[in-house]
Amino acid sequence: MKLIAAMSGGVDSAVAAARAVDAGHEVVGVHLALSSNPQKYRSGARGCCTIEDSHDARRAADVIGIPFYIWDMAEEFHDGVVENFLSEYASGRTPNPCLRCNEKIKFAAVLDRAKGLGFDGVITGHYAQMRENELGRVMYRAQDPGKDQSYVLAVLNSDQLAGAHFPLGDTFKEEVRKEAKKRGLYVANKPDSHDICFVPSGDNAGWLRDRLGSEIGEIVDEAGNKLGEHKGAYTYTIGQRRGLGLTVPADGGSPRYVLKIEPKTNTVVVGAHEALAVKKIVGEKPIWCGPVPATQTQYRGFAQVRAHGAPLAASYTHDGESIRVELDEPLFGLATGQGLVIYDGDRVVGSATVAQTE
Repeated sequence: MKLIAAMSGGVDSAVAAARAVDAGHEVVGVHLALSSNPQKYRSGARGCCTIEDSHDARRAADVIGIPFYIWDMAEEFHDGVVENFLSEYASGRTPNPCLRCNEKIKFAAVLDRAKGLGFDGVITGHYAQMRENELGRVMYRAQDPGKDQSYVLAVLNSDQLAGAHFPLGDTFKEEVRKEAKKRGLYVANKPDSHDICFVPSGDNAGWLRDRLGSEIGEIVDEAGNKLGEHKGAYTYTIGQRRGLGLTVPADGGSPRYVLKIEPKTNTVVVGAHEALAVKKIVGEKPIWCGPVPATQTQYRGFAQVRAHGAPLAASYTHDGESIRVELDEPLFGLATGQGLVIYDGDRVVGSATVAQTE
């Protein structure tokens, strides 16, 4: 097959590209330029869209012996990921930009361009497994539970997964680094990227204030009593305990947590931890990673709402427009805007965006 290898400049994508070459595929390396001015994004080895990363990707391609190009995706990234991140926070929701980046950029935009150029699919260094079975071509968790990235890939539909290749899904990260050293790849010991790549300082709240303003608002309890002030309701998230700036109750009462964010009134509502308990979740705009479950039929499975969160036993149904999940045990601190992913064992069934909790 003719395949595009999306090379971030890290060890995972480099080894994935090398394995594809070993498997006999015709591979072309591509680094995605996600900013028209990379220096305004995170600098250093921990980033994933920096000048250093593009140089590292080019060096890896040279060692592997494949052609290498840089694709300008700055406009698509800004419109599909950065602007979505801002608008979601401005609406009082808590988005996951990695989900949007995989959905809008790394697979939708890149795969479309790759197929337009005559390629069969895209290779990435993500940790997930694609298998062919009686259900078709479907996605499963990675062999390495500590690196599994199926959660952030669950936004891909069946057509996109048909062109997606994850050569590292059956390998543990430590083995990938060892392999990179044997192959003579400069990035063998490069640290993994963390945080949000387009936030220069890692200070998400400060970055949001710079763009959305820092209008002072009230922090209130569930009865509406003012307890303090804040500088932008959108800089908080459901379940947050630290950074509220509230004095400890004179009676030594329990800590307060963010229960609700009301962007229209710029108000943050806080209360006891018990008030964060969620048993029912409604997810909107479902995306199915394989066969579509029958509507109005109850299924058993597992729900996951954070990239590194534990899967929770649950029952779920869908009506074509939304997924309704009922958890066996309560979950604490779930915010609207987060990703909801449904699993059948280790198989990824589909995903949705959390729209409502009860």
